[in-house]
Amino acid sequence: MPLNKVRTRFAPSPTGYLHVGGARTALFNFLFARRNQGTFVLRVEDTDEARNTSDAHDAILDGMRWLGIQWDEGPVVGGEYGPYLQSQRSGLYNDFLSKLKAEGKVYEDDGAIRFRVPQSGICFTDQICGPQDNNLSQLGARAWDNEEGKEVETNPDFIIRRPDGSFLFHFVNVVDDIGMKITHVLRGEDHLSNTAKHIALFEALGAAPPLFAHIPLILNNDGSKMSKRDAGAGLQWYQDEGFLPEAVSNYLALLGWSPKDDREKLGIEEITRLFDFDHLNRSNARFDLEKCTWLNGQYIAALPPEKFLLHAQPFATGAPPLAVALTQSRIQRFTEITEWLAPILDDGHPLEEEAACKVTAKHHEPSTLLDLSTRLAEADSWQETEIKLAINDTAQQHQVKPGTLMLPLRVTATGTAQGTDLMPTLEIIGKEATVERMRRRIAKLFPTEPR
Repeated sequence: MPLNKVRTRFAPSPTGYLHVGGARTALFNFLFARRNQGTFVLRVEDTDEARNTSDAHDAILDGMRWLGIQWDEGPVVGGEYGPYLQSQRSGLYNDFLSKLKAEGKVYEDDGAIRFRVPQSGICFTDQICGPQDNNLSQLGARAWDNEEGKEVETNPDFIIRRPDGSFLFHFVNVVDDIGMKITHVLRGEDHLSNTAKHIALFEALGAAPPLFAHIPLILNNDGSKMSKRDAGAGLQWYQDEGFLPEAVSNYLALLGWSPKDDREKLGIEEITRLFDFDHLNRSNARFDLEKCTWLNGQYIAALPPEKFLLHAQPFATGAPPLAVALTQSRIQRFTEITEWLAPILDDGHPLEEEAACKVTAKHHEPSTLLDLSTRLAEADSWQETEIKLAINDTAQQHQVKPGTLMLPLRVTATGTAQGTDLMPTLEIIGKEATVERMRRRIAKLFPTEPR
C-alpha cells in the first residue's frame, strides 16, 4: 500500500440511534477519502456490553447506507485489517499492552493499568483548529478537594485498562488506528482535548500519529447544545418524516463546510470535488431545521415525476397517482402529502374558517356561486377547457371578472383557500362530487335568513 494512501474512519458506539453529529462525522470522513481516492473504514466500538444493542448497531449501518455513505472496509464488507468490531480485537489490545509493559511505559495502580505520560509537552497542528501545545504532565495535575477545601495534587498518568480487564477508549482507539493504518482522523471538536493523550500513545507504541482535523460542534439555532430529544437530532427522524437522503447529506455537509460561495443546493459529486480542509469552518455550526426542510423541498421539486411517485408511495398509500403528483410542487417533506390530499380526496373535509372568511369578505353573491355550480353540472366533459368555459360564462352572466370566481370555487370545492393547482384538482374530484360539494358549502357560507 502506498504510504500516501489516504485512509479515514468512522468509529461509532452502538448504544443508541445515529445522531446527526455522528452522521456528519461519517460523511466528512467519507468525503475526504473519496476526494483523495482513499479508503473509508467503518469500525464499531462495541466494548460497552451494558449499553450496546444489536438494534443500535443495525440502525447505524442502515442510516449510513440511507445517506449513501458506503464504507470500503468494515462490518459486512470485510477488509484486510479486520475484525472491525472492537469486541473481537481484545487479543490485539493485549499484545500492544504487553509491548508497553515490556518497555516500562505503564504500571499497575489498584488493579488498573496506567500509562506514564511524557514529561515533555505534546505539540501538534490540527488541520482546522491550528497549532496545539499540551503538557500532559501538568494537564489536570491539580484538582479541588471538596472535603479539605483546597487544591490537591492529582496523578496525570491516565488509565488505559480497568481493574476488570476492559480497555478504555483512549487506548483501543489508538491501537485500532495503528492496526488499520488510519492516516487522517476527522472528528468532533469535543475530542480535541483527548488528542495529546492519543499522540502520546502513538509515540509510545512507535507509530506515527495520523493527521487530526477537529470539526466544530453542531449547536441548536439558539446556540444551545443539541439534545437527543430535539427534533431532527436523530437520523431516523428524517427517514420517518419523508426527507430525501441526498437533501439531508447536502445539509449536513453545510454544517461546518462551505463551497466558499452562496450555493446551498449541491450534489454529492460537487461537494466531494470541493471537500478539503480549506473549506472547513472553525466556528460552531448552527442547526436550522427549517432550512434543512426547505432544502429538502428543493430536492423534491426537482425529482422526475416517476421518481417522485416512487418516493411518495409509502406516504400516500391508496391515493390515486394523479392526485399525488399534484402535491410535488407544494410539499417540503413527504409526510405532508396526506395534508394536501385531504381536501381533494375527502368529500367530508371541513370548511376551514379562514377560507370561509375570505369568501364572505369579498361579498360574493350566493346566486353567482349557485349559478356557477349549475353551469359546471351542465359541462359536456370534465376537462380544463370545459371548466374554464363554465367559469367564463358565469362571470359574463353576472358581469364580474372570471378571476373573482376562482377563490370561491376553490373554497367550495375543497374547503380550503390554498391547495394544489385548481383545474387538475377539480378534474380529479370529478364533476358530480365538485357540484355536490359546492352546493353544500355555499349553503353553509350563506345560510338562508329566517322569515
